[in-house]
Amino acid sequence: MSTTPKARTTLPVHHPCRSQIYRRHVSAGARFEEVGRAAVPSEYGQADDEEIQAGQLALADLSTLPKTGFKGAGAPGWLERQDKRLPNSPNFAVRQNDGSLIAQLSANELLILSDLAANSDVVATLQDRYSLDTTERVYSLPRSDSHCWFALTGKFAATALAKICGVDLRAHKFALYEVAQTSLARVNAIILRNDLDTTPCFFILSDVSSAEYLWDAFLDVMAEFNGGKVGIRALRALQAESRVS
Repeated sequence: MSTTPKARTTLPVHHPCRSQIYRRHVSAGARFEEVGRAAVPSEYGQADDEEIQAGQLALADLSTLPKTGFKGAGAPGWLERQDKRLPNSPNFAVRQNDGSLIAQLSANELLILSDLAANSDVVATLQDRYSLDTTERVYSLPRSDSHCWFALTGKFAATALAKICGVDLRAHKFALYEVAQTSLARVNAIILRNDLDTTPCFFILSDVSSAEYLWDAFLDVMAEFNGGKVGIRALRALQAESRVS
């Protein structure tokens, strides 16, 4: 198995930014690590076991990782002037050189997601550079407080999603970095395919009011396929496989 550096441990209560379902992670025995300015579930059990689980079917909570958004007729051009690469068409994402993702949800709306280690400063930098007074036809859509962010990984991920989503998310139908804005267990959600090396992975964002319901819906569906919860360390380990193989 691949290894990742030991992270600094912490607790959600030590940070002002917390996942909407952090109490469930605490109850499940999660160990947390500090990522950015928040606590993220690092692992629930043994790291090697979780990496194997993530390769089969697993759910991780990334809600406290940096994320933001912008919309308006001037938004695409403004982001390009910040040296950001944009997709060629809506409903696709582009990975930036620093590992972050920029997804185009419509002609004039974009979503920005941090890398898994939150090493990228793209979210903070764009928020600092943006000003309603000086940035013409661009409007900020802060996602940190409005959206939860989950990752569903593993070879059974698309099969499990088919139980609660009408979009065909199989690999030959739903391309890498493709985006679907759809209903997931009767909740509006954004689904972005972002594989971790060769392991299928879907980033899922939805309104924070649906976080507990959606987390439980995933766990219920995953039970049929022996899926389970994992921490962010397992996702990083899978992402790094191509660099250590």
